[in-house]
Amino acid sequence: MTDQANPFAGGTAVITGAGSGIGAGLARRAGELGMTVVVTDINGPAAEAVAAQINAAGAKAEALVVDVSQPDELDRLAETVFDRHGSVRLLVNNAGIETLGFSWEIPTARWEATLNINLHGVVHGVRAFVPRMLASGEECWVANLSSVGGFGQMPTQAAYIVTKHAVQSLSECLYLEMQVKKAPINVCSIIPGMLKTGIFNADQGKGEPDSAAAYRKAMHDMMAAYGMDLTEGCRIIMDKMAAREFWVDTQPEMTDQILGGRIGFFQSRQAPVLADQVKQLLGMEA
Repeated sequence: MTDQANPFAGGTAVITGAGSGIGAGLARRAGELGMTVVVTDINGPAAEAVAAQINAAGAKAEALVVDVSQPDELDRLAETVFDRHGSVRLLVNNAGIETLGFSWEIPTARWEATLNINLHGVVHGVRAFVPRMLASGEECWVANLSSVGGFGQMPTQAAYIVTKHAVQSLSECLYLEMQVKKAPINVCSIIPGMLKTGIFNADQGKGEPDSAAAYRKAMHDMMAAYGMDLTEGCRIIMDKMAAREFWVDTQPEMTDQILGGRIGFFQSRQAPVLADQVKQLLGMEA
């Protein structure tokens, strides 16, 4: 990205779930591009560590503890950030968890956490920040973390996929709402393919049914073997957001493949089918 094409050379970025994974990668990249980065996470030490990395690299960052599953905390975050920094150029509603297991075996607490973090955290992030962004009259960005899973189907990943379908729909509607308002707010749907993060680590499965452990390991191993480098993926994401693109995908060929399958599914109106690759991941005979 050239300096002339970098609208993120300044301004404040707020990124939720930025203590690890894609959120941390985007926070570091935003700092490299010249933004003041507000690193938020429910894990305070993790957020502090990422902010320290950004500051050590010569950029500016601060860490705040935020639980996005609590709407009031997002209201307080917005109030705090606008009071301290005056405006927000980039909001990334990134915080999310992966939940595995058969739909009926996932405990209530894990279902609720997945919905509250992955979906309601985005909804209330938008609700808390957008009125202030509109009032500023400045060009700014709202980016929501969807996934290639937001267009697909996967047994034992229903909880996660439900939230990503919903986030994608929210982002599409929000984009149109900004057109109605004639607002200078760029809405982006971030659609990662498979990036190398810790989302499938064993310690992330707390609260899942025991039957999910084998599948979590299979996904962890596949990500380790075939996932895209996190730094490269986050560079692509920031470049596409800077170009004001709505579809911010890291691996377009993967997006195309999944979208193609989805379109065919809708057109055929046939029942869902277990693909051979899915059977292998689930330990079934292909």
